[in-house]
Amino acid sequence: MLGSLHIKNYILIDSLDISFPEGLVIITGQTGAGKSILLGALSLVAGAKADATMISDGKDSCVVEAEFDGADEKVRSLLDENDVEWDDGHLIIRRVVNRSGRSRCFVNDCPVTVQLLADLSASLVDVHSQHKSLLLTDHAFQLSILDHYAGNAELVAGCRSEWQNLQGLRSQLASLKDKLQRADAESDYVSAQYRQLEAAGLRAGELEELEAEQKSLAGAEQIKEALSAVSDLFDPSSDDRAGIAAGLREAQRQLERLAKFLPEASDLAGRLESSRIELEDISSEVGSLDRKIDLSPEHLEAVDNRLSLLYTLLKKHGCNTVEELVSVRDGFANAVSDNDTLAERIEDLEKEVASATIRYDRLCEELHSRRTASAGGFADAILDDLRFLELDRSAFSVSVQPCAPGACGKDAAAFLFSATGANPQDVSKCASGGEISRIMLCLKAMMAKFVGMPTLIFDEIDTGVSGSVADKMGRMICRMGGDMQVFSITHLPQVAAKGSAHYVVSKEIGADGVAHSSIRKVEGAQRVNEIARLLSGATITDAAVANAKSLLDNC
Repeated sequence: MLGSLHIKNYILIDSLDISFPEGLVIITGQTGAGKSILLGALSLVAGAKADATMISDGKDSCVVEAEFDGADEKVRSLLDENDVEWDDGHLIIRRVVNRSGRSRCFVNDCPVTVQLLADLSASLVDVHSQHKSLLLTDHAFQLSILDHYAGNAELVAGCRSEWQNLQGLRSQLASLKDKLQRADAESDYVSAQYRQLEAAGLRAGELEELEAEQKSLAGAEQIKEALSAVSDLFDPSSDDRAGIAAGLREAQRQLERLAKFLPEASDLAGRLESSRIELEDISSEVGSLDRKIDLSPEHLEAVDNRLSLLYTLLKKHGCNTVEELVSVRDGFANAVSDNDTLAERIEDLEKEVASATIRYDRLCEELHSRRTASAGGFADAILDDLRFLELDRSAFSVSVQPCAPGACGKDAAAFLFSATGANPQDVSKCASGGEISRIMLCLKAMMAKFVGMPTLIFDEIDTGVSGSVADKMGRMICRMGGDMQVFSITHLPQVAAKGSAHYVVSKEIGADGVAHSSIRKVEGAQRVNEIARLLSGATITDAAVANAKSLLDNC
């Protein structure tokens, strides 16, 4: 329940500290006194959007703080998830708005997000303002009311979860199918590119080797001529001149002959022998090189063709090296393989979608069964309350019809109503303002029994009714106050007389010429006078006072 409300510098409210009891709390005041301002302040701690226009003129910030007691386990779970102290179900929610329009939020002095305030408020307080009667025309709202009555909360939550899962799987499946379709369209191209690169037999370092070989083959004749000339120097083919090796052998023999006369000649002969051996080895290698040189035009053509293929592939695929071409080839190979993997994943997803669809359909069938089974009892309960509110000839029923699948199943609910009992139609098409007020009160009374909301606020739900009907609406609201805290903002004396606590909102013009709103609790004679004002207007007559006392005595 809402234990207290503290407001500072909020629109016309300079400073306000007020406590509220359990049961039915009545709030009255003249039109424009500031009752809506109180609701606006309360909406701030419920996570509503904040802006700088909420701050009183000349002030830097405004503060709204609300204290709640008796929070349930759902609230505790939210607090635990956000690392906020539980404090045995006692909550102090504070919202501070500064001139920039930005705000700070606190729960039990812990900084929190605006979203957490909105989530908490859903379990703490339900504000039914005048415009919310329009919810009665919303079929989704009608279905939710029926589900509350039927106790379908867990089923609906499961259905919503399964629907979200199913939609996620369908989205993945559609995405993969689209990807596979595009891949299939490119499949021939990718496969052709892969086959071409694979057939090329690419090898790292091959390009450099071929380029070197091409240079060698291109100058083969000049190379061979030079090598032949070198070989001829070592071992001339003509007999008219001696080769280098033969000359060295002859010089070695002459030095060896001189050795017996000139000892130094022996060392020289040894050195010549070493030189001769080295030169013979060089001659052998020159000959080997000469034999390796290929003058075959076919071989040169083969090298040129291979280089041409590699250059073409490099240019085609925007590569600089054969190693990069190898990477491109592997990429095409992976793409071909990915198509097979995609097809397998699609097959698995289709099975998951089928299984999720079966689970979702089962939940929808169970929901439909429970809804249709509960519709009659729900309609009878609402009809009893409507007749209590003097719609004696009215008819009320609930139509559960199939609709497109969604988060809440495959059902749509429609409330059918007739004030005369004949030809019931959709309530949005046939109910007057006063009838809608009475129907909404009956629905709220029904929800109060099943939702477990600790605080319910009615903002002039009695609009459009008067006399004995207003009295009975007051009695119904009063009964609801026996099980929960109920605030009723009203202009009807028949309703105002029912509350166990009565507060009056007033607006005064201060010495500074600025309007200020305030709220005070009235008891005794003050309460009598307030109800008399509701009865007679600005001039309170003796008859109005007597009538006010009678209303209070009867309550």
